[in-house]
Amino acid sequence: MKILFLTQYYPPETGAPQNRIHSLACYLKLKGVAVEVLTALPNYPKMEIFPEYKGKANMHEDIDGVKVYRAGIYVKKSKSVIARLLNYFSFVFSSMWMGLRLQRYDFIICESPPLFLGISAYMISRFKRSKLIFNVSDLWPESAEKLKIISNKALLGLAYRLESFLYKRSVIVTGQTQGIIASICSRFPKVKTYWLPNGVDFRMFTPAATDKAWRLSKGFSDNDFILLYAGVLGHAQGLEIILHAAEKLNAYTNIKFVIMGDGPEKDTLWKIKEEKKLTNLFFEPNTPRHLMPSVISSIDAAIIPLKKLDIFLGAIPSKIFEPLAYGKPILLGVDGEAKDLFIDKAKGGIFFEPENADALANAVIEIYNNKELAQTLGNNGLQFVKKNFDREKITHDFLNVLNAI
Repeated sequence: MKILFLTQYYPPETGAPQNRIHSLACYLKLKGVAVEVLTALPNYPKMEIFPEYKGKANMHEDIDGVKVYRAGIYVKKSKSVIARLLNYFSFVFSSMWMGLRLQRYDFIICESPPLFLGISAYMISRFKRSKLIFNVSDLWPESAEKLKIISNKALLGLAYRLESFLYKRSVIVTGQTQGIIASICSRFPKVKTYWLPNGVDFRMFTPAATDKAWRLSKGFSDNDFILLYAGVLGHAQGLEIILHAAEKLNAYTNIKFVIMGDGPEKDTLWKIKEEKKLTNLFFEPNTPRHLMPSVISSIDAAIIPLKKLDIFLGAIPSKIFEPLAYGKPILLGVDGEAKDLFIDKAKGGIFFEPENADALANAVIEIYNNKELAQTLGNNGLQFVKKNFDREKITHDFLNVLNAI
């Protein structure tokens, strides 16, 4: 079996799709599948080509035994819709140009968003006589419309028609959450779907490991209670809630908040920190994936927020999994499917109402004052993800699906 992953995002970038697709590709390769990746020159989330890739185009490299082809992409540090569309469509055309020159594959698995990349995937699959699998990690353009990222009705209409076109021409549409799958099934009942969840790579995150090197290197003490948000600093996350909660808890000298990552909202968040003179909140830059085990092992709990929007009722942020894989409790500000799985069923943390800083502050105090509770929640979460979200098992089950197509 030969598979090509087509994705705009891939390591050495860090993030949810990057880690998930790379892990899936590596596990498929271990199971004897011939796997290759077609992706862009790394630039996310700072929107600038990584220094070691500048001046390069149409190159290939090997990452952990997986052959990776890279095509050019337009990048510009701008929040405008035009700049974003140029970014998307530049890779649509460059990936199509390169993909048509690659070998024939049995399956082409396209990662969405961006939805427009499906144009390239469809064209390559047609010319190569490959079966198209469309993987949906975010319901786009619905999320772009609800978040008011795109308001142009004509553009939204074209995007919805493209979504329908791609779903109907895929042998299977996979989705990261059951909410995504339910939405697709309700709108396209004849489309074959499959839940392909995110999960934990337990080769990398060893539950028994303990490591305080990162904590100590950053000047934190053993007595500090560290709460971490690690991920994209974007609009959808509503990260202002962490700064407002930190302000409410400024009197607790041992409680420290860390926001790790980069993204379009970083400057705004930094200004809030400066205005409020938050001495208990710290920013850390985007951290390479191979260093994250040391970071997560050093913290006491993780904060996972999203804005209070109905579209996120079916969301499962990928940043849930790795803290639980280390037995760290989560403070979850995401209602719906994520709460049902990781709070109600797993009992792996405490839920707080999205965008409610008082609720987040109260949840922090609850686990800060009850270390036994924090440990119990963390252990519960670890056992739950080991049983239900091991990426090796996820890959095994997915391969069985591919073999049956």
